[in-house]
Amino acid sequence: MIEFTSVQGHRIEFERIGHGDPVMVFLHEGLGSISMWRDFPEKCARACGSSALVYSRYGYGQSDPLKDARRPDYMHEEALTTLPELLGKLGIEQPILFGHSDGASIALLYAAAYPVRAVVVLAPHVFVEEVAIEGIRAIRRQYETNALREKMARYHKDPDSAFYGWNDIWLEPAFRRWSIEDVLARIESPILVVQGFEDEYGTMEQVDRIARQAPHVQTRKLEKCGHSPQRDRPQAVIGAAVDFLAGIDTPNGRETPTSSKH
Repeated sequence: MIEFTSVQGHRIEFERIGHGDPVMVFLHEGLGSISMWRDFPEKCARACGSSALVYSRYGYGQSDPLKDARRPDYMHEEALTTLPELLGKLGIEQPILFGHSDGASIALLYAAAYPVRAVVVLAPHVFVEEVAIEGIRAIRRQYETNALREKMARYHKDPDSAFYGWNDIWLEPAFRRWSIEDVLARIESPILVVQGFEDEYGTMEQVDRIARQAPHVQTRKLEKCGHSPQRDRPQAVIGAAVDFLAGIDTPNGRETPTSSKH
């Protein structure tokens, strides 16, 4: 059931799936929302033996539309200010974070600052690649010339706010310098990184930099998979998450017996 709460002065939609600990918190992509996850969070959380929280960030879904342009540090703000307030209101401590794309970057930023049991990230961005800029330019042309806007209107109260709020900032020249590599070494919790070889917004260098710089990392590199592994290879993603979480042998998720990178 969809509910609403106020976070940072904005009306935010959220949904709780199941009850009890651990709670897997799903963080959507740059154009995502609760509804765009479809039934993936429920299937993944059930397979992993957890409950779930899914929410639409400010500017997305049925949450309040953006009133002002985003700043280059918008993912830092979400991770360090908005998400802690939301989790505090809902009484969630030490979650399992499950993020996709922008949501994956937010998950990594949060885990560098706050305790979490584990982090699962799909197609994360830790620095800006030219392939991402090219893809974002291309999707802007699609939005302005074909049916993409109509499609987004099915999922977002204000599709223009959702689209341009994300697209504009990524195409700002100043955003080319954006990076979260400086926080990766601070993440003490285990991380699973999943990336598709056919990702149109990022290369395996994103995965490899996380694996080199964070202490406890497992990787899954998927064939026949683009930027949305949860849609292109859902069973592979769920299977990888189940295996990863089953291998975490600590009560608080802050350390693992070994660091596995492959």
